[in-house]
Amino acid sequence: MYLPVVAKILGVLLMLFSILANLPSVLVSWIYRDGEITSFLYAGLITFLVGFAMWLMTCRANKEMRTRDGFLIVTLFWTVLSTFGALPFWISPDVPLDLTDAIFESFSGLTTTGATVITGLDDLPKSILFYRQQLQWLGGMGIVALAVAVLPMLGIGGMQLYRAESPGPVKNDNLVPRLKETAKALWYIYLGLTVACALAYWAAGMSLFDAICHSFTTVAIGGFSTHDSSMAYFNSDVINMIAVLFMFVAGINFALHFTAWQRRSFIQYLKDPETRFYTGILGLVAAFTILVLYFTDTYNAKDSLVHGLFQTVSVATTTGYATANFDSWPLALPYLLIYSSIIGACAGSTGGGMKVIRILLIIKQGFREVKRLIHPNAIISVKLGRDLVPDRIIESVWGFFAVYVLVYLALLIVLLAMDIDVVTAFSAVGACLNNLGPGLEGVAANYGDLADPAKWVLCLAMLLGRLEIFTLLVLLMPMFWRR
Repeated sequence: MYLPVVAKILGVLLMLFSILANLPSVLVSWIYRDGEITSFLYAGLITFLVGFAMWLMTCRANKEMRTRDGFLIVTLFWTVLSTFGALPFWISPDVPLDLTDAIFESFSGLTTTGATVITGLDDLPKSILFYRQQLQWLGGMGIVALAVAVLPMLGIGGMQLYRAESPGPVKNDNLVPRLKETAKALWYIYLGLTVACALAYWAAGMSLFDAICHSFTTVAIGGFSTHDSSMAYFNSDVINMIAVLFMFVAGINFALHFTAWQRRSFIQYLKDPETRFYTGILGLVAAFTILVLYFTDTYNAKDSLVHGLFQTVSVATTTGYATANFDSWPLALPYLLIYSSIIGACAGSTGGGMKVIRILLIIKQGFREVKRLIHPNAIISVKLGRDLVPDRIIESVWGFFAVYVLVYLALLIVLLAMDIDVVTAFSAVGACLNNLGPGLEGVAANYGDLADPAKWVLCLAMLLGRLEIFTLLVLLMPMFWRR
């Protein structure tokens, strides 16, 4: 472990974040004359000076970064940036948030969770609304991909950072040979989808401001909105279907998007086992939801289709937008949707959850064990398409699943010990650990009524979900800190 290199990289990331996060909000504040320029200038200056001081004290540190340095940097990256990201919320005179609520909102933004403690969004200054949305966009992929592209320019290796941050069981997938070019490719796809989404929203009737803001959180699979009623505010089936399309696309592995674009072939999506399974899950859950809503007379046929499809895609991809209060839906639908968020989106996407690829491998491994009971001496392999899956990856998937369940139960018990009712605690942990946002009962619309200690626990859950648990837990191992 070479801490000066860690501090140097963290300083660079803080300076980068201070510019990317605060200057656009200063511009928005100036355009709308909402009086928030000072808040963002102070926040940006504090963040930049702290980052510059860290870099200045360690700028001569040139030792090559190792893998475990990458784990520490990524963890500190999300923790420290989320803390400094809370400054505008805390400083602003127009946002009535204490330090705990400000940090909760910032953590929720950067981890693309979408859980909020703010009410009265419609009355907030435009720059604050823009800043919330932009946090999710930067947290989705933008700042990570940008950092990996920038670090090599500064003579700092980025491979370890990339490996530590990359979601999913397979960590060494490079789209192109050079890491810098990989980051650029991901960045261009991310930016291109955002622009396309914004234009589609604008054409469908959103104001330009709302279109840009919602494109940030749609492609980032974040779920923050500029209105308290979320997507229901617009009351437009066209806008809802545009959101469904882009949430679905953003939930697919971005490496697959790159491959399909590079080869100019849509068939790449059809060949990918994870994408097929992802589409199948969404289709089955959506079909069941639509049928239940219709046959229970919750909505008419058209509204059942729109609300059922929208909420399924929104929750299952861990976005968290709302066109209706699914907490009040009949039968087991609220729980079904929460459970679908545990599966989440594809590995390599901006979505949360366990990731579709892990669930697919768990199912395949389950079937393999059943076959072994029937044929004890048979050699049975697990395949993804035509490719054999090494047992090492299967073991890592089961290990992740076991740790995920244990972490979920531990956090749930902690919240229950704080005298939170079972349904609220269960859904709050699930919504934060899976980076979903809205839960059930007491956290269906807002997390503001929870006690401060519960909010800190849920901040930890968001961080664990964003880092896929192991990246954070590895820091707690004594062997990690040994030389």
